[in-house]
Amino acid sequence: MDLTITEETANWYKEELHIEPPAHIRFFPRYGFGGHIPGFSIGINIDTPEDIYVETEVEEITFYIEKKDAWYFDGVNLRVTYDDKLREPKFSYDQ
Repeated sequence: MDLTITEETANWYKEELHIEPPAHIRFFPRYGFGGHIPGFSIGINIDTPEDIYVETEVEEITFYIEKKDAWYFDGVNLRVTYDDKLREPKFSYDQ
């Protein structure tokens, strides 16, 4: 499992969430639509890591997924880019 965040996306999170680095942003599965498993989508939280499954640091923000949430991300790579048209992050799942 690989986690990729673009610099543009990291800067969007900093501005939208009023984050002062260093900081941690957690990705986790939640009930919803638009994810790679029907009935689930991705939630985000500014949180303190407990048991990291995968992480990456961009623009002094550590983006991570906890081991307890690994089931949702197993077998895929998560890439978070910035969608210029929608002006928000876009989540892509590569295998």
